Order: sequence, then C-alpha cells, then structure tokens
Amino acid sequence: MPVTDRQVRVVSDPAGLAACFAVRKAVFVDEQGVPADIEYDDHDADAVHVLAEGPEGPMGTGRLLLPGPAAPHASAGSGAGTVGSLGRLAVTAAGRGRGIGAALVRAIEGAARARGLTAVDLHAQTHALGFYERLGYEAYGPEFPDAGIPHRAMRRTI
Repeated sequence: MPVTDRQVRVVSDPAGLAACFAVRKAVFVDEQGVPADIEYDDHDADAVHVLAEGPEGPMGTGRLLLPGPAAPHASAGSGAGTVGSLGRLAVTAAGRGRGIGAALVRAIEGAARARGLTAVDLHAQTHALGFYERLGYEAYGPEFPDAGIPHRAMRRTI
C-alpha cells in the first residue's frame, strides 16, 4: 500500500522525535552498523524532523538542517544561506517499496520551501544515487566515505 501525505508529518514532540530516533537506530545502527555515537548529534536539537507512520507504526524518518553551522556543506558556495541539508533519511525494512522514501523527501523539501530555502543538498549513500536522481537531485563532487559507507553530495533546486 503506498504511503499518503497524511501519513508523513513534521514532528517536534517528544514521542514523535523518539519514533524518528527509533527508525534511525533500526536502519543505520542495527542494519548498517553505523556507530550510535555518530548517528545522533547536536544538530538533532535544531533540525526539522519528518516522520512517516502506518498501521505498523513508525516506518521512516528524515531531517532538514537549516543553513548555518549545522549544514556547512549546504551553506558554502553559490546560494549560501538559501540551501538546506536533507539527512538521516531512513525507511524501515517493513516500509520499503511503498513510496515512503519519496514522500519523506518531498515533505522535507516542503519544509525547506516553507522556510524560504531555494535548494536542498544531501550526502547520499552511493547505492541510493538512482533513488535521489529520480527525485530530481544531481550528484556533484567526488565520492567520499561517511561512517565507512561511500557517499556522494547531491543537490536539487526547489
């Protein structure tokens, strides 16, 4: 069953944030082996968090970092100050293949647009480049490791 926009929402309440962090733990820490001490950071406090839920409970999450110290790669160069940073996009194994990832990306872009931003940057795991390209993102720069996983920087004008 595909996800609908009504199942994806911005959260800031303690229960919503706990659900976001639980999804990130399941995907990044448990499945991918990212150390928990680097998965969660000080930027979580100021980020815009988005949560996807279904009958099974929390199924996906992502966050938007606003321009500034929290998103230095998005704040540098052309368009500095108008580029947000999409990150920590995660969909649980049970939620994959249901359009949740795309719905989360679009919700994050909507949150960026609502805050006056004109573009969104992200660091994509290289296996996910095609997913982001289908959503209009373009890769730039060389491949680099993040938490031992190969990544590429990508950007989309919104």
